[in-house]
Amino acid sequence: MTLDLYDNQIRDNGAQHLADALQRNTTLTTLDLFDNHIGPLGAQHLAHALQHNTTLMILDLGANEIADDGAQHLAHALQHNTILTTLNLYGNQIGDNGAQHLADTLQYNTTLTTLNLYGNQIGDNGAQHLADTLQHNTTLTILDLYGNKIRDNGAQHLADALKHNTVALFLSSSLSYTHFHLYP
Repeated sequence: MTLDLYDNQIRDNGAQHLADALQRNTTLTTLDLFDNHIGPLGAQHLAHALQHNTTLMILDLGANEIADDGAQHLAHALQHNTILTTLNLYGNQIGDNGAQHLADTLQYNTTLTTLNLYGNQIGDNGAQHLADTLQHNTTLTILDLYGNKIRDNGAQHLADALKHNTVALFLSSSLSYTHFHLYP
């Protein structure tokens, strides 16, 4: 079952109510909360629910305001969640710190196959943390880093990681604004 709440005004309070329901729900497999003004507190509520939910496979939190604190809560939840396969965090301004929290978790998570981090102000440091993870994580197959602030140094770390991993990596060049794909 899919619940599509794309482009509403759910905010943190609404996210808390959804999280409460999500803890007990046994039928929902996809939850789309794209563009709902959900901040770090709402992400914390949803992360808590993910630790208990046994059916949700796809969570779309794109274009919200979770920032690095929200990413940290979600990363913690992914340490315990063995169901979620797709997480969209497009445009949440998680930065290098949020990328590091997610990277640390992905070293151990064996179910997430798709992670969208498009447009999150991730720079070379965040790219390096993600690259380090890619050398150990064999489950992630799609990592979208398009529209971030990754420069030559970060791209080099990612390229080195791809020598040991089969992930499809999507990047952009901050110098030319072109979209290219790297496949090992």
